[in-house]
Amino acid sequence: MLCYFRGLYTVHLTLELPFKEGMSSSSSSALETEIFQYIDLHQSDFIKDLKEWVAVESDSVQPVLRKEVMRMMALAASKLEALGATVNSVNLGSHQLPDGQHLPLPPVILGELGKDPQNPTVCFYGHVDVQPARREDGWKTDPYTLTEIDGNLYGRGSTDNKGPVLAWINAVETFRALKLAIPVNFKFIIEGMEEAGSLGLEKLLEEEKQCFFSDVDFIVISDNLWLSKKKPALTYGTRGNACFFVEVEGGDKDLHSGTFGGIIHEPLMDLVALLDSLVDPTGHIQIPGIYDSVAALTEEERKLYESIEYDIEEHKNNSGVKKFLYSSKEEILLHLWCYPSLSIHGIEGAFHEPGIKTVIPAKVIGKFSIRQVPYMDLSVVKQQVEEHLKNVFSKRNSPNKLKVSMPLGAKPWVADVNDPLYKAARRAIKTVFGEDPDFIRDGSTIPIARLFQSITQKRVIMFPIGAADAGEHSQNEKISRHNYIEGTKVFAAFFLEISKLRGQLHETSSPETNN
Repeated sequence: MLCYFRGLYTVHLTLELPFKEGMSSSSSSALETEIFQYIDLHQSDFIKDLKEWVAVESDSVQPVLRKEVMRMMALAASKLEALGATVNSVNLGSHQLPDGQHLPLPPVILGELGKDPQNPTVCFYGHVDVQPARREDGWKTDPYTLTEIDGNLYGRGSTDNKGPVLAWINAVETFRALKLAIPVNFKFIIEGMEEAGSLGLEKLLEEEKQCFFSDVDFIVISDNLWLSKKKPALTYGTRGNACFFVEVEGGDKDLHSGTFGGIIHEPLMDLVALLDSLVDPTGHIQIPGIYDSVAALTEEERKLYESIEYDIEEHKNNSGVKKFLYSSKEEILLHLWCYPSLSIHGIEGAFHEPGIKTVIPAKVIGKFSIRQVPYMDLSVVKQQVEEHLKNVFSKRNSPNKLKVSMPLGAKPWVADVNDPLYKAARRAIKTVFGEDPDFIRDGSTIPIARLFQSITQKRVIMFPIGAADAGEHSQNEKISRHNYIEGTKVFAAFFLEISKLRGQLHETSSPETNN
């Protein structure tokens, strides 16, 4: 079972002097009040900064917008420099596009503020690139003009991830504006290619693990959401993701269905049969052996879900669906977090424009992914998928060619909620929001968490400030004014809590990565 308890230290925080342990906590409360008042008074300035960042169309997916990503990286670097941070924009070179063109990669920002050996050092990771967005896709406002409606700040990147990055910076800025002693040393790593696979980042982490990360105590990521619209959460695990292409190829050209329909093995029919074989109507994956490595759930583990706030009807409304596969909160969360899932994403090569085109495509590619959970091995999953599809295909006696590939694979990640860092974050949330957070996993995949932990061997905490209805990657993405401003406060409170952890950070063993 997971258990949570308060930290062992109290501290007295003064306005100008370093923090000293063992003194009254009353001044800590007074300092928090002063910090929170400053943040409230300057929220319009913080929103203005977010508006400036959202206005940059830093879409890393579309090569034509790479210059905008570069401009966004320069803007972020300037913001850190204004804090007084030392900033190094690391050139990652270029990458090759499918058409053979070479395109420069945005630099990765490595920033540093404070080098007091008596203070813990926290590294914040964030990204300032965004998913594509167009008004005609169904946005009710211009996606690159931050627009406030009923307390919500709409705009692409507002919650993923420009808002959280700025909230962290705002919290640091508050300490400096009030001329307070900074309670921790800060490092920043900010990239501009997260939405396109974080190209070049892994190599940089390997190169910097003995240098930039050598004195880092832990890493904070705020790039996901709460489970609820109102109740805060801390995330301690994510699923992995294995993406697959299944290609069926017939002749060397498309054919007319009137001339050839009924006398050939159509590639698209083969593909539909293959895709149909993957999952049954209950969501159960039909690939033999796929569940063999999934850890069995105990009753104690099931009880963890009882206190989590999850409104099924609210999530139905947010998603626009009428019915989930499961009716209870516990079953839904278990299937989101602890069981693998398979989703079909599309078919390339098939006619998809409006109207009718009576063509038999010569080659089609089905795209699907499997969200895997701890203890599932990517190489084993790949083998299981290949064997299953080849077996199904062979029974069709089709002369067409079958090709199965896994272009992308990301492993799951799980952290220890009993780590002092999670307890510090819990106390910060209780201070700002007045309640304990839910401890949740995320059904999606955030490869950066495992990447940082496995390469740097530093503890990683996922500390979201966006609500469940923020709409990341979707139309009308938003962060509420409340979450943005209170998120700034909770980061500031977190800094104070981190300062109490001297001596605890090195008492526990190095983090383990879980496959």
